[in-house]
Amino acid sequence: MKVNWKVRAKNPVFWAQIAAAVLLPILAYFGLQWQDMTTWAAIGEVLVRAVSNPVVVVAVLVSVVNAVNDPTTAGLQDSTRALTYEKPYPKEGK
Repeated sequence: MKVNWKVRAKNPVFWAQIAAAVLLPILAYFGLQWQDMTTWAAIGEVLVRAVSNPVVVVAVLVSVVNAVNDPTTAGLQDSTRALTYEKPYPKEGK
């Protein structure tokens, strides 16, 4: 899987997608809400429960793959053009 990780790591939107891809399936599976995560101990307990549950692990992995995948290219890789970028490509008109 050829992905331009260097450029993606510079994009804050990518990190928000990864955070949501990891946290939302966990919260949904355990029926939790953001308000339930008020202490570091609560977050740690939920993460330990999530890692020990194969269903949650698979759901998180699928969610992360969906966040990483570029839907404008075939397969699970970046386009040849995207692999040449040194920084995130600017939107048109900027």
